[in-house]
Amino acid sequence: MKQAIFTCLITGLVATVSVAQTPVSGKITYEGMRQIDRSQMRMVINGQEVRPGAPGAPDAPEGAPEVMSFTQKLVFAGTMAKEERDRPQGGMMFRRQGADGSPDGAGGPGGGDRPNRGGAMRANFPFEQQTYLDLANRQRIDVLVVKKDSASQTYRSEKPMPAATDWQESEKTKKIAGYVCHKATATHRKLPYTIWYTTDLPFTYSPVADLTPPKGVVLLIESDTESYKATGVSMEAVAEASVQPPKEAKAISADEMEQIRRKGMADFRQKMMQNMNMSAPRN
Repeated sequence: MKQAIFTCLITGLVATVSVAQTPVSGKITYEGMRQIDRSQMRMVINGQEVRPGAPGAPDAPEGAPEVMSFTQKLVFAGTMAKEERDRPQGGMMFRRQGADGSPDGAGGPGGGDRPNRGGAMRANFPFEQQTYLDLANRQRIDVLVVKKDSASQTYRSEKPMPAATDWQESEKTKKIAGYVCHKATATHRKLPYTIWYTTDLPFTYSPVADLTPPKGVVLLIESDTESYKATGVSMEAVAEASVQPPKEAKAISADEMEQIRRKGMADFRQKMMQNMNMSAPRN
């Protein structure tokens, strides 16, 4: 918390008075775009899960989107912040197909009006994930809520904000969302990125963690595969409790959290395949 220091001469004595300033709070809204990773798509052919384009498997279904658009927000209050997205935390489409690649659904063998019409089935991931940030200590706090039947378990892991690699400054500047931004370039996942960041906000943040600047808030990121652009920065009252991670979360390591996430996804895929096989038409 910043403080303003005033020195006064009172009856020959010098007194120092600290006046606390109101903590900064508000919201940054980003419009994001990312090319869809087709390796994450799944199809079930003759009871076997395959990836589109794999040897012996058909390509991705016609009409499948190439790009995913979303809105991401950073809500901050004092020294804490939280990331929010306007789309579900996760979802995956499984498409059941026949050996010839044709949809096994309405209009196909055993077709008709059933819940997975068109051979497609959607389901939400068996967990919810949220990211909080300790801006003062430059820590990222990942919170994972794992759901099983009617029970749930909440975990948290902490790790430092990563430093961008190959960070190169530029003298170029431009205004984004009303703030003067400086240009930089960096490498992420072996791809070049252009970053525009401002030092006019009192903390450090990037919507892509691995592209966090040494100091400042990123308002625009661009590459050939994704982009984030700040469309608005609003200074408004935000309850500090709303950006604090849940107190009941069990602290674990980042590696342990990744293992829990992978196991949850493996169980989820197995359950989806079982459900699809059970709903498959019988000859």
